[in-house]
Amino acid sequence: MKKIIKRYRAFFIVFAMLLILTFINNDLGTRALSISANQIKEMLLVIPPVFLLLGLLDVWVPKETMIKYMGEGSGLKGIILSILIGSAAAGPLYGAFPVAAVFMKKGVKFMNILIFIGAWSTTKIPMFLFESAALGSKFAITRLLIDIPGIIIIAFILSKMVSKQEVKVIYDTAENLN
Repeated sequence: MKKIIKRYRAFFIVFAMLLILTFINNDLGTRALSISANQIKEMLLVIPPVFLLLGLLDVWVPKETMIKYMGEGSGLKGIILSILIGSAAAGPLYGAFPVAAVFMKKGVKFMNILIFIGAWSTTKIPMFLFESAALGSKFAITRLLIDIPGIIIIAFILSKMVSKQEVKVIYDTAENLN
C-alpha cells in the first residue's frame, strides 16, 4: 500500500488540491474536476490501442529489421521512415513516448527517435489536411516545408548535445520498462 501511495503521490496531491478548490469555489472546482475526468477518459480511450499496436510492433518486427532501416547506419532512409511513421501516427503526443521506448528497445538510432517525436508533434497528416482546408494549401505546404528541415536540424543538434552516456541511460531505462 505504501508503495502505491508513493508511486501515485503526485496524483493524490493534485486530486486533494482539486477537492480543496471545490470546497473553496464550488463552480471552479466542479469545472476543474469535469475537465480532469474528460482528460482521463480521453487517455483511457487512446492508450489501450497504442499499447496494442506496440505489442504487435514488438512481436512482428524483428530487431534486426528495425536496426537495418532505422538504426545507426540507416542514414536518409531512417530519417524518412521516422518522419513518415510520426506523420502517419494518430493520437496525442503522449502516445509517442511508449512508441519511442519500443523503438529504443529495437535499436533505433537516437536521432531518428527525436525525428519521430518531432514529426508526431508537428507533421501529422490529419493536421495537414485540416490546415489545407482551413488556411489554404499554400500555408499548409509552406509550414510542412519549414517544419521538416527544422525537425531534422533540431534532432541532429540534440543528438550531438546529449552525451553517449546519457543516451545509454535513456536506452537502458526504456529497456527496463515493462
